[in-house]
Amino acid sequence: MTAPPREGQTLAGESLLVRLINLVKLPHTLFALPFALLGVLAASFTAHLTWGHVVKVVLAFSAARWVAMGFNRIADRKFDAKNPRTMNRELPRGALSVAQAWVSVVLAGALFFALCASLNPICLLLSPVALAWVMAYSLSKRFTWWPHLWLGASLAIAPVGGYLAVTGRWSEPWWLLPVIALAVATWVAGFDIFYALPDERFDRAHGLKSAVVRLGVKGSLRLAMALHAITIPALALFGCAAGFGAWYYTGLVVAMGILAYEHRIVKPDDLSRLDAAFFTMNGVMSVTVFAFAFLDRMLKR
Repeated sequence: MTAPPREGQTLAGESLLVRLINLVKLPHTLFALPFALLGVLAASFTAHLTWGHVVKVVLAFSAARWVAMGFNRIADRKFDAKNPRTMNRELPRGALSVAQAWVSVVLAGALFFALCASLNPICLLLSPVALAWVMAYSLSKRFTWWPHLWLGASLAIAPVGGYLAVTGRWSEPWWLLPVIALAVATWVAGFDIFYALPDERFDRAHGLKSAVVRLGVKGSLRLAMALHAITIPALALFGCAAGFGAWYYTGLVVAMGILAYEHRIVKPDDLSRLDAAFFTMNGVMSVTVFAFAFLDRMLKR
């Protein structure tokens, strides 16, 4: 029997480090990390920013994501073993033990708490709430049709956390952080709906819930489009309130083009272009928004 192929966007090799990195798909950190750093950039308009802040935000975000993804793999390992798309992941094929996965999750969680404590009191206070929320996402497909929104809200913590890490206080105006959270939540939720499309039959057969199971492919694509229609205006409103200028908005135009292209190439009756390259475009989009925001901020110094 031919072994299933290695899952896309994972590293080659069988060392323990590589297996742990593939367990949590560490390269996917690139998808939302730029938005955490966007929160850092916004905070720099009103607070002194140091390289220490940047390093700690990057490490804290990566640690929190490790906890979330590691727990997700542990919680879903029995489903993953039955799904042809995921049966070659590290836990189903026995490349890692559940105990090894748990150890990595606990260590990543301890690192996250330590980093939050070293930043400021508000980050430490909110850190257990953040970890509890992102871990609970792994169970959401058992009881809600809208796990994509849960995931979106989980990654929406990133820019808020980045801002709080630098300032140690809530934003002024107060709605600055909610609007960037809305932008990231709708972007991620829309993207996650795409990601769920190939699993429609499997999820139905195994009693798992998702927008795709609830609405079908056509309805799900319409929902993803509606969510992404909110993303760019929310990013624009955030940029205006934070103090970004023309270069930032240029980046939003490029990002809007990337989202439009994604929706154009995925058809209800043709999911053949939902490959690794398609999913990589979402990382390109987040990097694009941050890169233009960074350029804009540097020119305002």
